[in-house]
Amino acid sequence: MNDLSLNFLLSAEYDLTTAEYMLKTKRYVYVVFMSHMAIEKTLKSFIAEMLGEIPPRTHNLLYLLKKADLKLPENLLEFIAKINNASVITRYPDDFQNLVESYPESVAQEYLLNTKEVIIWLKRKMKSKK
Repeated sequence: MNDLSLNFLLSAEYDLTTAEYMLKTKRYVYVVFMSHMAIEKTLKSFIAEMLGEIPPRTHNLLYLLKKADLKLPENLLEFIAKINNASVITRYPDDFQNLVESYPESVAQEYLLNTKEVIIWLKRKMKSKK
């Protein structure tokens, strides 16, 4: 694995662990935010490793998927679209209290579980393409 790819992957794992800690401490909005970051950095690791390119500076997961030329299973693709939209409002909330109410523990747990599934899928894909 090249240095850039490894750096993104280590950072993604750190973000995923942070999301787990945010769940334990009931900071559910940050579970969603850090989950998005973990997927984003895993995708950037894929681009750096498989395409040999510096990944684009974007938070748009759908754009990164297209750039990586990845075809995820439908359920994972739907989740990527969902968390991609959620990331904007978690970064720039118009109504913070409403945002907090939109992401109770059960929703945060679902986001974290789906994030782990996406990351496992991406890592397997990276290994299979070597």
